[in-house]
Amino acid sequence: MAVETLAAIPRRLEVARAHKDRGGLVAAVLPIHYPRALLRAFDILPVEVWGPPRVDVSYGAAHLQPYVCSIVRNALSFLQTGGLDVADLIIIPHACDSLQGLASVLIDFVHPRQPVIPLYLPRGRRESDAAFLADEFHSLYRHLQEITHRSPSNADLMASIRREEVADELLGQLHQRRMNLSLTLIEFYRLIRAREYLPAEMFSDLARATQAPSPGPSPAGGEEGGESRKGIPILLSGIVPEPMSLFESIAEMGGVVVADDLACCGRRLYPPGKSGDAFRHLAESILGGPPDSTRGHPIQERLDHLVRLSQASGARGVVFYDVKFCEPELFDLPLLRKGLQETGVPSVAIEVDLNDPLSHQALTRVEAFLEMMA
Repeated sequence: MAVETLAAIPRRLEVARAHKDRGGLVAAVLPIHYPRALLRAFDILPVEVWGPPRVDVSYGAAHLQPYVCSIVRNALSFLQTGGLDVADLIIIPHACDSLQGLASVLIDFVHPRQPVIPLYLPRGRRESDAAFLADEFHSLYRHLQEITHRSPSNADLMASIRREEVADELLGQLHQRRMNLSLTLIEFYRLIRAREYLPAEMFSDLARATQAPSPGPSPAGGEEGGESRKGIPILLSGIVPEPMSLFESIAEMGGVVVADDLACCGRRLYPPGKSGDAFRHLAESILGGPPDSTRGHPIQERLDHLVRLSQASGARGVVFYDVKFCEPELFDLPLLRKGLQETGVPSVAIEVDLNDPLSHQALTRVEAFLEMMA
C-alpha cells in the first residue's frame, strides 16, 4: 500500500502547473525556513528550490564567486535557463551570506521578471527575536497583498496555519515511525521531501496512507519495515541529501539512517505556535524548531541535540553530509565532531557538489565508517 502510494507522488513542475491551472500563484522558495501557511492563505503554492542538481552552472558562475555553494550557484543557473518560469515570485530567506548575496544579485543585476522578496530570520530564540520575525512575516504579508490584491484576515491565516500544522504533525510521525514503515531508505526520503512542494492537504493524505496498516502479509524478512529496518544505524546530518542515490548506496553497504539532522528534513520539524495572532504564531513555530547552524544556534545546543537524537534512535555514529563551501555548517563542524567523540559517538564528514555524482572516494569513506562500527 505504501509503495503504491509513493508511486503516485507527482513531480514539482506538475504540482506547480496544476496549481496555476486552478488559478493560484506559485512561489519559488530558496532554503530554508519560511512561513508556508502565510503563502497558502494568499493561494500561493510554495515550491522549494534546493539547487537543483544537474544544471548548466556556467550561467550562475558568471555572477557568483567560485567558492559560493552549489545550492546558490545552481539556483541562479536554473532561473536563467528558464527552470523557474512557472514561478510568479521568488522568496529568498537569509539562511546564509551566499543566499543573501543571491537576493542582491537578483534585485540589483539580473532582474528576473518575478518579484524577489528577501526574508530575514533572527539568530536566537529571545522575545525580541520572536517580535522581529513576526514583523518580518507582516512585511511579507504586505508584499503578497500588493502582488495578489488580497487581504486574508487573521482568521483566514489561522485556518491556513492549522492545515499546515496537521501536515507538520504527520511529518513528525513519519520521522518517529520510519523504522516501522514498509519503505526503503530512498522511498522514505522521497516521501518526506515531498513536503517541499506538495500542498499540505495532499501531503497529509499521503502520510496517512503510508502509515495505514497494510491488509496484506508483512514485507520480505518477516518484519514490518522490511529492508528499512536492517543495517548499522547512523544519524545523517547536513543540508540536503543529493544525489538521492546516497540512500541506496548506504543500504547496499549495510547501513540504515535511523534519524536525521538534515536542513531540508529533520531541522524543520516545527512545533505549533501558541499565540492567537497569526504572525506571532508563525514566528513561535519556526523559532521552536530544532537547532540549526543557519539560524546561528550555539554549537553546544546543536551538539546536545545530536547526542539526544543518537541516543533516542540508537544511532552508532553520525555522517555529516555537507555541500561544499557551506559556511554555516563548516564553522560548526570541528567542534561538533570533537564533542561527539568525547561522548563516544564517532563521526565522518563528507563534502559534495550538487552537480557531481556521488564519488567513489565519498562512498569508500562511508563504507569504511560503517565497517568500523560493525
